[in-house]
Amino acid sequence: MSTSRRQFLKAASAITAGSSLPFTGYYSSSLANPLDDILAQPVLKRELFPNPVIIDRLELLRYENSFLCRVTSTDGAEGISVGHNRKLQVLHPIFTELLQPFFLGKDARNWEQLLEEVYVYKSNYKMQNLALWVPLATIEFAVLDLLGQIAQQPIGALIGDIHHPEISVYQANNFRGKSAEESIDLIKQQVYETEAQAMKFKMGGRMSKNKDYPAGRSEQLIPLVRKTFGDDMVIYADSNGSYNVAEAIRIGKIMEEYKLDMYEEPVPFDWYPETKQVTEAMGIPVSGGEQEPSMRNFHWLIREDGLDIVQPDIFYFGGMVRAMKVARMAASRSKTCVPHISGTGLGYLYMMHFVSAVPNAGPYHEFKGFNKKIPLECPTSDLKSKNGVVKVPTGPGAGIVLDPDFVAKHKVVG
Repeated sequence: MSTSRRQFLKAASAITAGSSLPFTGYYSSSLANPLDDILAQPVLKRELFPNPVIIDRLELLRYENSFLCRVTSTDGAEGISVGHNRKLQVLHPIFTELLQPFFLGKDARNWEQLLEEVYVYKSNYKMQNLALWVPLATIEFAVLDLLGQIAQQPIGALIGDIHHPEISVYQANNFRGKSAEESIDLIKQQVYETEAQAMKFKMGGRMSKNKDYPAGRSEQLIPLVRKTFGDDMVIYADSNGSYNVAEAIRIGKIMEEYKLDMYEEPVPFDWYPETKQVTEAMGIPVSGGEQEPSMRNFHWLIREDGLDIVQPDIFYFGGMVRAMKVARMAASRSKTCVPHISGTGLGYLYMMHFVSAVPNAGPYHEFKGFNKKIPLECPTSDLKSKNGVVKVPTGPGAGIVLDPDFVAKHKVVG
């Protein structure tokens, strides 16, 4: 095992051992299935809500290609979220026809039970994937905003203890199709703008069966990135499932030579045994889970040491509650959680709230730039990266206020 991987895993173990986890004792009840015990532990702090929070209205709002979700309780409390705009352009009927009717009249305090029930409602389980989870996550973020307003707590404090009031970011980019030299100039520009102390670049051709665009780009870019940013920069690389096992290992050995710090999705995301093969062969941490829709598949990957780092996307995986269960399973095996961030709407904001409550969060988290097209105010954070660090909002719910005129432009869908 290389020094890079050993240090990363040692740090993850120390984080886990030193954290005050809210899910202790799960080994005592079922030694045969400790991960199942973790999944049975509640995430949402129901004790913060002594009175019922009945959902009176649940609305999907649209203005051009911008989507908002607004939820209102019978007591008049309100929560709002910004959806994954690119995905909801095609998935909004699933929201209005398969999810919205179910939640009306339900008690939001029972959110985790409702997640189980809506999965079966109208046979929604047959839709399991981004098609179901993106609309459902959009609803969850609005519900958590609602509950945060009621409890006067930020979202992170509803799903765990606040471990990370500030988030160190890694600058992510995607310049596939450009030469290594063109790519490095664009990468430098982005990294220097955010002052990030870590970064991630794309290699391979994305689910491309070993092809690179242009040919040979990855082998040229790996040493060029290290040379450009020096030995102190934390460098991650993402192949988006570009390789088979043999090629993934070959490329991984080049990454090891230049002491890269994370190897994301070396083979296609649903090649589970193959992912495990690459992980076992690598001396640097292997990560994955961006596209993973299934809790049981994460269960397998964690139990079988198929990954070193889990990366649930809180939009693609159906929200923060489900993702927190993945993080907890990972913590039990001294693995870190570095969630993937969807690049539209306010994905970065929801990611920060989630990470703030994850004790075994990695040292750096994905950043693709702030969405300046959404007018909002945040009284408790300027939402700017300073020396690669962003302060997590501490106000109730999501901690932001959307411009009322912007919200008013949106009309109810359906």
